[in-house]
Amino acid sequence: MKLALAGAGAFGRKHLAAIQLIDGAEVTSIVDRPGGTQQSVAREYGIEHWSDNLADVLALDEVDAVILATPTQMHASQAIACLEAGKHVLVEIPLADNLADAEAVVDAQQRTGKVCMVGHVRRFNPSHQWVHNKIQAGEFSIQQMDVQTFFFRRANRNALGEPRTWTDHLLWHHAAHTIDLFAYQTGEEIVAANILEGPLHPDLGIAMDMSIQMKTSGGSLLSLSLSFNNDGPLGTFFRYIGDTGTYVASYDDLVDGRGEPIDVSRIDVSMNGIELESREFISAITEGREPKSSVSQVISCYRHLHALEQQLHV
Repeated sequence: MKLALAGAGAFGRKHLAAIQLIDGAEVTSIVDRPGGTQQSVAREYGIEHWSDNLADVLALDEVDAVILATPTQMHASQAIACLEAGKHVLVEIPLADNLADAEAVVDAQQRTGKVCMVGHVRRFNPSHQWVHNKIQAGEFSIQQMDVQTFFFRRANRNALGEPRTWTDHLLWHHAAHTIDLFAYQTGEEIVAANILEGPLHPDLGIAMDMSIQMKTSGGSLLSLSLSFNNDGPLGTFFRYIGDTGTYVASYDDLVDGRGEPIDVSRIDVSMNGIELESREFISAITEGREPKSSVSQVISCYRHLHALEQQLHV
């Protein structure tokens, strides 16, 4: 399977590294904005074709699928362009930064019938898979998820510390990870939600601190704290408080409530969530099936984000 990568930034390079580990798949083209790093990254990974125009890549017959790791504001329009060009597409999270664009991608997928998957990587991290398996086996039920998403981003930089050409968002990006995971893990409908935000950054124009609370039809609770102001341990920390135990997940690591490590190395073929996400995308295309975290499965998350945003505008 031949893939193209759009976006040669921090996450694009994570996908390139992941695809190299998957037999029968290769990235044959990279596209980024004019003046971007696509040429140097292509040379680093031995890729012969690069461009600054996505349309050029979509016109290549040999390209079967596209991974979009571009700025959030471009995700929806680029995903639709890929689908309409007959290409399968993996869109990095978030699918969009507004509901109308997200719904338009769902419509395009249904119209074209191509695989369209969104990079909700928490569904794939072995730590969260371990918890999910325990829930599915009837051995654990979530009473509350207490989640902290903490970064130090008072300047507009990406995960590699490089200047960004776009602005990240606590609600439409980082909260999307947890809200989708909460609904996925509980398997229940979210029936109540509330949001508060702190002051807007004078230059970036976004809230740097946010608090979200949710409840499912079965009574499970979510408490989510998000900050771009945190000068301390960085990342997202998930505490699952359940009826038979407590578990704390941080990306691909898992400990119990007393801090004892839980071995999740045999949960899947890799400990790398990005690799597992990419493997699922390629397998779904090969097998002609809907992928886990398909656009149809995750659209409810974006409807919840929209409803929360509306609360802020009241």
